[in-house]
Amino acid sequence: MKNLSYSILTSLVVLLFVLLFSGSALAQDPAKVDSNHYKVVFENDDVRVLRITYGPGEKSVMHYHPDNVAVFLTDNQVEFNLPDGEVVEMAATEGQAVWEPAGKHLPKNVGDKPFELILVELKK
Repeated sequence: MKNLSYSILTSLVVLLFVLLFSGSALAQDPAKVDSNHYKVVFENDDVRVLRITYGPGEKSVMHYHPDNVAVFLTDNQVEFNLPDGEVVEMAATEGQAVWEPAGKHLPKNVGDKPFELILVELKK
């Protein structure tokens, strides 16, 4: 009986560990999973700054950003595929700044020109 209780307890601990850390495993860091498009240009305890570039028709993989501010260096047309299957289209103009809450997405450049932006991710 003691071995059975120990086995159940061990299984529960493993299950709890998987549940706690699966969210962070699924929240992919774009600088790690898509280094072709995302470059870290500055980082400290408060912010991380990414330079993001996409050619026409290029897309990323599903990834996560904390709360952030995007500053567009070029005009762009982008499509965001969200984890729930929703697709959101967005257009931005050079010099525009946009606040975005934390979340996951898979972006795709649906325009006919390359685009660039600076993304300032907030850590706190």
